Amino acid sequence: MIRVELPAHLRTLAHVSGEIKLDIAGPITQRSILDALESRYPMLRGTIRDHVTQQRRSFLRFFACEEDLSHEPPDAPLPGAISSGAEPFLIIGAIAGG
Repeated sequence: MIRVELPAHLRTLAHVSGEIKLDIAGPITQRSILDALESRYPMLRGTIRDHVTQQRRSFLRFFACEEDLSHEPPDAPLPGAISSGAEPFLIIGAIAGG
């Protein structure tokens, strides 16, 4: 079971509170997590990654085990703690302002 934490605005859009749990078969990668997330919550399509390019949206970051994985290849395996469900995969909204 994979655990995913979304920023507040995406939790509101998906009508969820707290963390999301996903069952994913096969390798656990950013792509497999996002595919499963968008399949279960279709209203999130296009909010986390672009519809056409599948690239991460600029103001979102991906973290796992206290590491920023935002610029890692989407098919790179994630740490074992994510695969085992010990740690959540975090999607964080960037904070900007001045």
